[in-house]
Amino acid sequence: MTSFGPKSFPNGTAVPRAAVPSVAPRAFRDLVVAACDAGARVCELFAVAEPGGFALHALMAHDDVGRLSLLSTRLAAGGSFPSLAASLPAVQAMERALLEDHGLVPDGHPWLKALRVHPELPGGHAPAAAGRAPAHPFFQVEGPGIHEVAVGPVHAGVIEPGHFRFQCAGETVHTLEIHLGYQHRGALARIVAAPAAHRPAIVESLVGDGAVSHGLAHCAAVEGLTGCRVPDRARALRVVALELERISDHVGDFGALCNDVGYLPAASWCPRLRGDIQNALGLLTGHRFGRGFAVPGGLASDPGDARLAELDAVLATFAREFADVAALALDAPSVLSRFEGTGTVRTQDARALGLLGIAARASGLDRDARRDHPLPGDRAPADPTVVLGSGDVAARARIRVLEIAQSVARIRAILASPGDGPGRVVPGPARPDAIAVGIAEGSRGQVTHVAVTGTDGELVDYRAVDPSLLDWPGLAMALRGQQISDFPLCNKSFDLSYAGHDL
Repeated sequence: MTSFGPKSFPNGTAVPRAAVPSVAPRAFRDLVVAACDAGARVCELFAVAEPGGFALHALMAHDDVGRLSLLSTRLAAGGSFPSLAASLPAVQAMERALLEDHGLVPDGHPWLKALRVHPELPGGHAPAAAGRAPAHPFFQVEGPGIHEVAVGPVHAGVIEPGHFRFQCAGETVHTLEIHLGYQHRGALARIVAAPAAHRPAIVESLVGDGAVSHGLAHCAAVEGLTGCRVPDRARALRVVALELERISDHVGDFGALCNDVGYLPAASWCPRLRGDIQNALGLLTGHRFGRGFAVPGGLASDPGDARLAELDAVLATFAREFADVAALALDAPSVLSRFEGTGTVRTQDARALGLLGIAARASGLDRDARRDHPLPGDRAPADPTVVLGSGDVAARARIRVLEIAQSVARIRAILASPGDGPGRVVPGPARPDAIAVGIAEGSRGQVTHVAVTGTDGELVDYRAVDPSLLDWPGLAMALRGQQISDFPLCNKSFDLSYAGHDL
């Protein structure tokens, strides 16, 4: 691990803001790039307002040693800093957000365009004319036979809005540009402004099918600020909720993949199985998407041992039925002929883009925050992380099947001995002038929350990074050289969140 000073820290803890090393802007760029060359990852670039300007922070994960680190630099209001994106493509969206949110200009950014949809942008972008947003600078390919296909942002089904611009030669896709932002809600500012008791509800609304993972990341950050220790039983049941959410999302995605290739047995059976898991999550938490269960300090309520026994029985039946359905689908030549070799992302591209979750592990990157950055007091899963190397739709489908089996086994082991004791401790006051980080491995990958307090211990800034922010460029890479008719299948194999990107 590359060190920038005395402060590195594990997930779910807080560090004093004054202890974060601060260097000149060019040294900031060079040190972050050097750390990533040595194996670190940038989880977030974020700016915190200070008198006369901003403190720009880089939060990095050092997976090999299970630690996080922070480095900062000072910038004047409206100032600029040397872009990291030319060397670290994974941070390109983070730098664009810094421009939109704070007017900080990343000098040398390879393609400084809008991250979200705004009528006007700071930093010299063309102003709106006649009440309309400025034209977005879409990438264009020129040459004989090249044509452009635009899809969205309004779609035919019940789906969130997003725009996809294909540059094609015949049916072959040369480039896909993905333009999002239509779901931008100013959610992070709302978290800071809300009373502490209301924040979990906002956090759980960031991504509809990621309420548990975002909720746990938020709890970890708050608990790091307050120094409270979550009771053992509450920690165990939180893991059960997180793994149920993973199963629910994975089984739904697997069925949707089968639907996209016209394999109706699995396409019709998986939604019913997902319904069983969502009902099981409701049995545990009182809500079919797990909302309102985890709160800072523990659990809002304990389901009781009788419900846990009922949940175990549901999982036993589910595991047998899903294993049969998955085996049937993955043995079908018609399915494999469409999955294998479609939408491939090479390992080196996945690493450069900073892909997370299934998108990363299907392309050979061994990344899993449950093992590398566990929540305080949690034990890493007993089974090794599932990593495949082909990087195609088939790999992303198979990992979902294998992870479902692992999640079922992990839940049932916890249910066999969930522990006892209180369900919650009441957190004390937050540490003043501190930065706390909470990380949880959601179904799409690492969810990162960062909470920053001022001199009175109140929040002055809050950041949340859904893995979709980093993984959407992976979908664009997967379409290069593919047939445009492969787009729905590739899109579903990533199953990324529009809202998680836009926040």
